[in-house]
Amino acid sequence: MTFPATYRGLLIATLLFTPNGCKKAGTPSATSQPATPVELRIAAASDLQFALADLLSSFESLHPDIHVSVTYGSSGNLYSQLANKAPFDVFLSADATYPQKLVDQKLAARSAVFPYATGHTVVWAAKDSTIDLKSRGLNALLEPRVKKIAIANPDHAPYGRAAVAALKSANLYDRVKDRLVFGENISQTAQFAASGSADVGVIALSLALAPQMQGKGTYWEIPTDSYPQIQQAGVILNSSADLRAAETFRDYLTSEAGRSTLARCGFSPPAK
Repeated sequence: MTFPATYRGLLIATLLFTPNGCKKAGTPSATSQPATPVELRIAAASDLQFALADLLSSFESLHPDIHVSVTYGSSGNLYSQLANKAPFDVFLSADATYPQKLVDQKLAARSAVFPYATGHTVVWAAKDSTIDLKSRGLNALLEPRVKKIAIANPDHAPYGRAAVAALKSANLYDRVKDRLVFGENISQTAQFAASGSADVGVIALSLALAPQMQGKGTYWEIPTDSYPQIQQAGVILNSSADLRAAETFRDYLTSEAGRSTLARCGFSPPAK
């Protein structure tokens, strides 16, 4: 089957580091692996890159009959692919409005939408940087040595919209907008900051806590009242090839074990 150009052009998150999850709290013992496990295809927001690595290790040990493959990207880009009927079973968005749009387009049932987390943003700089984030917070972006500030593209990345809102709340946006550089998604934004392509990055707390970022930089958490809450939600698509597997994954993600993994990786529970 040939999919539209928007699907063929999907940009998957590319990092300088290979995801291997957040700090682990123990993994259940695996049982014998069946010969032909069900393939569960997940489209996931880039802020989940490391949290899902942890979570899926435990999930697949508990459910060896299900093999999960994940494509990461910005929530807006992934939504566009799904609106064009890209072949995924589950969509994990960093913006709860995108799953609802799929419901409105009759590509998912209203009952198939589930909240799973609240995201948080930080401003991050490399360890050897002299930018004083700890005491100055966002005002450190005004320092002359800050030539490039990486944020996710606000046109389709929820964390990019949060970054713009936080800068405007601090009356900084007009003063720094000419220094902004845009990552295609929040993972690429973190890559810009980690690689030195940008002097600082406004990134997800979940990426700042990732093993490959820890020890390589410092961060300051942006107050949550300075940007709209990053309410994250998932949805099981009507086109899912295996609803049982999709529902089993959803139930694990929203279970106490799943929420515990998300908490270790910088997420709060979803708002009630």
